Amino acid sequence: MMTSKETINLDIQKRLNGYLIEKCQSRAKVIPLTGDASDRQYFRLLIENHPSQVLALYKEPIQFDSLPFVNVAKLFLKVPIRVPRILDHSDRFGVVALEDLGDITLQAYLKKNSQEAHNKIYKQAISVINTLQRRGKELTSNNYVPFNIAFDEETLGAELHFFTKHFIESYQDASLTVATKNALTEEYQELVVELACEPRVLCHRDYHSRNLMLHQNQLYVIDFQDARLGPVTYDLVSLLRDSYWDVSENQVNELITYFLLLQQSSNQKVVPQNIGVEFRRKFDLMALQRNLKALGTFGFQKTVRGNSSYLKYIPRTLGYIRANLARYPRFFRLRDLLSEHCKELR
Repeated sequence: MMTSKETINLDIQKRLNGYLIEKCQSRAKVIPLTGDASDRQYFRLLIENHPSQVLALYKEPIQFDSLPFVNVAKLFLKVPIRVPRILDHSDRFGVVALEDLGDITLQAYLKKNSQEAHNKIYKQAISVINTLQRRGKELTSNNYVPFNIAFDEETLGAELHFFTKHFIESYQDASLTVATKNALTEEYQELVVELACEPRVLCHRDYHSRNLMLHQNQLYVIDFQDARLGPVTYDLVSLLRDSYWDVSENQVNELITYFLLLQQSSNQKVVPQNIGVEFRRKFDLMALQRNLKALGTFGFQKTVRGNSSYLKYIPRTLGYIRANLARYPRFFRLRDLLSEHCKELR
């Protein structure tokens, strides 16, 4: 096996070598790729006279048929949503080989294209959300992992406490009193109870500009193994309140309207005139929870894993949170509690 100049630790190299020998591709070249915030590592596999592949390397041996990624891929193909084809795997070496979609994420595409192109691709992405929700209802089955897990009070609340621990206490190096922690818990509980009571639809869970890819002029979805049931606003919030890319307020309003029109068309029902106002309130509520959760992830990556690559996305995420805390009087107490230890939220 040939590797790029970037260092690959010995255990990983042994496992990759073992996989390539097992698959009779020992002369292939392996290039490390930038991964996500998960425990998986990714490599591009270059094989002479064959299309390249992407190898997803898990932390330990796998049981391929039991992987959520495999289960959700089958579900998404039935929707249908474009996802990378699974080409091969090795249980003992913990490797799944995937179709190589290239390097053009939605984030990269947006950097190089016009506002007109932005509007078009965002509408495509929102159409995928609408299709996922509509077909999810039709394909509901306990045989698929996402229909057995949901954003309930416990999950949503745990994500907010994760934010307190890893962003406020660890990253911001703040010492919270017992009284402050209890007050935050009260505010979090009110937020998650309302979100958990929303009717649930099939959600990707991390539907943002780094998990959407452009390949052969088509939009593909990746990193979908954590799909589950959740509020109708969840994936829309992930896309339009994206920590990795700015979407203007006017564009957010236009794209929410577009989503509601798709929903109306799919349901073939007359939508009350005031639904846009109520939907926007629910959208902002979901955005607040998800953006706080994102800050927790960024703080964790820095303070626990020593990964600084997410720090540049903190200011944008704080901006979203600050705007929502100021928009609704019900969040003024939460704003006061958080801003005491995070001046950017004042």
